[in-house]
Amino acid sequence: MTAVGSRSAGVLDQSAVHRSFGARAMAFVALTKPRIIELLLITTIPVMFLAAQGVPDLWLVVATCVGGYLSAGGANALNMYADRDIDALMHRTENRPLVTGIVSPREGLVFGLALAVGSTLWFGLLVNWLSAALSLGALLFYVLVYTLVLKRRTSQNIVWGGIAGCMPVLIGWTAVKNELSWAAVVLFLVIFFWTPPHYWPLSMKVREDYARVGVPMLPVVAGNRAVARQIVLYSWVMVAVSLLLWPLGYVGWFYTSVALAAGGWWLWEAHALHSRAKAGAAGAKLKEMRLFHWSITYVSLLFVAVAVDPFLR
Repeated sequence: MTAVGSRSAGVLDQSAVHRSFGARAMAFVALTKPRIIELLLITTIPVMFLAAQGVPDLWLVVATCVGGYLSAGGANALNMYADRDIDALMHRTENRPLVTGIVSPREGLVFGLALAVGSTLWFGLLVNWLSAALSLGALLFYVLVYTLVLKRRTSQNIVWGGIAGCMPVLIGWTAVKNELSWAAVVLFLVIFFWTPPHYWPLSMKVREDYARVGVPMLPVVAGNRAVARQIVLYSWVMVAVSLLLWPLGYVGWFYTSVALAAGGWWLWEAHALHSRAKAGAAGAKLKEMRLFHWSITYVSLLFVAVAVDPFLR
């Protein structure tokens, strides 16, 4: 075993280290990956406005957001439990609570399972059982399919694993309607095609981390040019799908204008990344994080437009 591996094993085997109550509490919050959950809520709340064609019941919004946080938090905690071995070897994850020992593996597992059960009951009792089923399905897919099966076996891991991240769209819609519709399916597909070109630029940046632990993210097994080409392809499909809401009659001029403008800028950035990759740019000159940061802005703008559009029709 390498020196790094020995150090990691030692950290993972130890029980929770003695820390203050506040530090321990913050560590459990960190297990839920709150910054990722912020992005999930951005795709949940606006869909509720679209489903209601106006302002949805505010208590329902709060209940859905709390349930969504608990469910996604449980999935993230279980993900960290399953990935604690490779997290210890990757620079960007080496300070996660289960790696540092501030939370023990057993505590992390119990915490994740408790959030999974609690969030399902919360949704079922306070929202509806269809939303509860979708929430539980997303959690199980993320943990069992993505984390335990796909992540370490295929370069398409983030493509299919991203399905779990699409589910908040369906949950937001069903929370209001208690049924699905084509509008929810279209927005689900927007996030599905958004996820790979959102995450692959970050994977390009931290390629060495993934290569070190044997996780075959696409940038690990393919060159920058091939990855950038895939980003361009997914980007075009994503923008095209985002515009389907208009001919289907679910949105008006405002959403369509935002989707066209934001989508056009996305495509500009995607093609620019592809051009730099074709020219052999590497390191800082590749500027892959430009698209990563814009992807977060893009999805925020698009879903704010989803929420605002009903008031302007």
